[in-house]
Amino acid sequence: MAVPGDPPNGTPDGTAGGDDEFRSDEYGSVVFDEDFVRAARLQEYSAQERMGEHARAVRSRSMWSGSAPRTSTPGRAARQGMLLVLLIATAFSVAVYMGLRNPYVPPPGGPAQPLTSTVVPLAPTTAVPGGLPPELFAQSPAADYRVGAAGISLPAVRRTHHFTDVQVVTALSIAKDYLVQSSLDPDVLAGSAVRPVRVLLDPDQLEQFDRSMTSPAGDGRHAATGWLVRFDPAAAVMADPRVRVSGSLTYEEVAQDVLEVTTDHTFVYAVRPATGAPAAADGASLFTVRRELRLRFDRDDLSARRLELASAYVMAGPQDCSADPAGGFRPLLAGAGPTTVGPAASDPYAGGHPRRTAGLCGVLAPAATPGASVSPVP
Repeated sequence: MAVPGDPPNGTPDGTAGGDDEFRSDEYGSVVFDEDFVRAARLQEYSAQERMGEHARAVRSRSMWSGSAPRTSTPGRAARQGMLLVLLIATAFSVAVYMGLRNPYVPPPGGPAQPLTSTVVPLAPTTAVPGGLPPELFAQSPAADYRVGAAGISLPAVRRTHHFTDVQVVTALSIAKDYLVQSSLDPDVLAGSAVRPVRVLLDPDQLEQFDRSMTSPAGDGRHAATGWLVRFDPAAAVMADPRVRVSGSLTYEEVAQDVLEVTTDHTFVYAVRPATGAPAAADGASLFTVRRELRLRFDRDDLSARRLELASAYVMAGPQDCSADPAGGFRPLLAGAGPTTVGPAASDPYAGGHPRRTAGLCGVLAPAATPGASVSPVP
């Protein structure tokens, strides 16, 4: 007798029979009808889908490893591209920021060159007038000059190609300080001090300056009077501390990192014989010094408030042409007569560039009378 679940035609040949053996098949009781089989859909998943999203058989290589990964999805490639663009933009922004914070500064102009100086004594053609200082000034071309540092005025300032207006003003103010210390300081004029001038010089020039002070010589490099104005204390002293001054300052950029200031000033001093020498109350006389200086500045000089004195052309009188003015001026005082005549007349009061004499001595042009005009000597 057949049992439920047996095949209709019995057990196929070649298979083990028996109720227990058939039931050992776990799918023995499952029956699929024809409609179910026809409606079934077969779907084969890809290897990546079968392994799951995070179970990759081959590990993708880094974008920095030198070669592209073997497989890359469009989304991953887009993310890598965005990352690369972001890194480039960040690097560019950092470069711009560092450039703004640390602008390129040209290197300094190199070591300072030695000073070249020319000091020309001016001999009088008439007797040296004497009198009280106020009267002498009033009767001289210096009657309208200002007193002291007030006579050293700064020009209008505009920036140059490589120097700002602030740097130009700094250079001009240092130049003025140098003129004040080297031409107006009472101790410097008396020959008892040099430090006020020395501290304003470029360190590369200090050795030359020191030698000029201790062993002055008229060799164009080591004249003390090329650096500053001072009187031989054995010859004359100041009769009036109020020095009359007039002149001008100009500037120009001579190199990308060098600014040059040119000063052209006339200083008029009232002097008298040195202490101990006989002198009358009205025994003062005037002594005139014309100084044309070229001062150079690089950015280090501007920061340190110092300068390089490149050249100095100095005319001073009345002096005897036989005297050596390198160590200090020896004025011809009130009542002194004319001395050796130089090769050409020179007017230290004349405007424009001073006339440079070919020899070692010039002639002091006669002082103008009050109200008379002073014109350059042709």
